[in-house]
Amino acid sequence: MSRRSRLLFLLLVITQIAHSVEEYVTRLYEVFAPARFVSGLVSDDLAIGFVIINTVVIAIGIGCYVGPVRTGHGAWLVAWWWTVIELANGIAHIFFAVLAKGYFSGAVTAVVLVGVASSLAFSLRADERGGPLAASRVAERA
Repeated sequence: MSRRSRLLFLLLVITQIAHSVEEYVTRLYEVFAPARFVSGLVSDDLAIGFVIINTVVIAIGIGCYVGPVRTGHGAWLVAWWWTVIELANGIAHIFFAVLAKGYFSGAVTAVVLVGVASSLAFSLRADERGGPLAASRVAERA
């Protein structure tokens, strides 16, 4: 995994932290039934349940960065998994904002999530193809 992809993965985790904070401040756990349900599985106090769930998600993200992404062991799979999840998360928030014809909890950072996740996807694809210099290396051999 390239240095660029590793940095983008870290940025994606940091963006998820900001996204979780935005969701908490705007009380997603009160306005969105799935968030309310999951938060309620963890605690009778939905706010506390929401914080616990998001803390676990963020801890997993940091663990993935420190472990597989930095060491390279399973990095590609972990990075793609996070990319797909965060793209879906961001797109869903934007979709609900469009349906609401206005702001929906998490929508501001959702735009950033989609941008960073998309950048990571393009970077991972470039890594798979040998990076931006791959074409020039092939041309030099010809």
